Amino acid sequence: MSSAITEMMQAVGKEARQASRAMARATTEQKNQALTHMARLVREQLPRILETNAVDVERAKKGVHDAAFIDRLTMTAKTVESMALGLEQIVRLEDPIGKISPLKRQASGIELGQMRVPLGVIGIIYESRPNVTIDAAALCLKSGNAVILRGGSEAIDSNTLLAALIQQGLASAHLPANAVQVVTTTDRAAVGEMITMTEYIDVIVPRGGKSLIARLMADARVPMIKHLDGICHTFIDRDADLDLAVTVCDNAKTQRYAPCNAMETLLVHEAVASTVLPRLCKIYQDKGVELRVDLPTRKTLEAAGFQKLVDATEEDWKTEYLAPILSIKTVASLDEAMDHIERYGSKHTDAIITTNTATTDRFLREVDSASVMVNTSTRFADGFEYGLGAEIGISNDKLHARGPVGLDGLTSLKYIVMGHGEIRT
Repeated sequence: MSSAITEMMQAVGKEARQASRAMARATTEQKNQALTHMARLVREQLPRILETNAVDVERAKKGVHDAAFIDRLTMTAKTVESMALGLEQIVRLEDPIGKISPLKRQASGIELGQMRVPLGVIGIIYESRPNVTIDAAALCLKSGNAVILRGGSEAIDSNTLLAALIQQGLASAHLPANAVQVVTTTDRAAVGEMITMTEYIDVIVPRGGKSLIARLMADARVPMIKHLDGICHTFIDRDADLDLAVTVCDNAKTQRYAPCNAMETLLVHEAVASTVLPRLCKIYQDKGVELRVDLPTRKTLEAAGFQKLVDATEEDWKTEYLAPILSIKTVASLDEAMDHIERYGSKHTDAIITTNTATTDRFLREVDSASVMVNTSTRFADGFEYGLGAEIGISNDKLHARGPVGLDGLTSLKYIVMGHGEIRT
């Protein structure tokens, strides 16, 4: 690892740590002013943002990236407006920092409570989504944290421009520019430095593909908030409203293919398979979705006249496609569906379509995923849709934060003790 990269990252870390003190004492008014100014700048600079992003996209198309990667990299007017709306939604959220729980008097006379505080310095390592630059910075700022952003080399021009807008927003509220820093080198050695800088960075949030997160899990010394895969299931129960099931399962797969909350496996109860599968699979095939099916599903669909079906393999059940490919399995019971989710799922998001309240209760209690849904699309597993303003990422872990991580997930608690001269005897 080059000494130049080490020195650069050490300097970035020191500046972030210094800025974190200022952010911890920043007022809600200052933070909201900065975020409001950022939203205005994002809208004003729409043409420039799209023009800059087009340069990144064109460069990426000349490489070896697949369609899902290009989709994540590409910004549109809708994407930019969503960023601005996310900033404004975060402004409206209650500031968690400094909130103190009701004090409880102890037998000794001291009064004990807990205060909500920032984590400190957060490192974000992400690949092809330039909107993460805005979303991550906004959540870190509102929660009183400093942040170091290391985006993918393919989005370097977009990220650099967005970072400049963020820093203008900070300046408007008299907050330190170093509260948000973008790593300007595309040298991967910078990532190796970030994930071991325990003296400067309190937590790492990786936003990227499986290979990136697997590498960080192996090498990181800084704690992480992360998820590895988004193998999301929807189970159509025997007591499902089938019209609703068709609408929801179409959306869960085809609204967008690239996000981690898109459905990758459809499970269908055998009692309704012959009724609902032909309706759904016609929609999928009309939209160009490749269907990888088990033997009972194949028999059902071939009896209905379907062709161009692919036999599902063991590997399909544990694959996150991020593409117009769907694996389908027919199951005999709720228990078989939940067993399949437990064996092959990634604990990201799983859904059931049913009108049976007892079945609903079992699914909610027994499916061990960060988001468990009833009668709706897995595509809702998203910070913006959850009212968090945006998300720093999605966590499949159980400790500290789980599911879409918003403001509270970027904070911690510390005990505060109020005394009146008490001494311990």
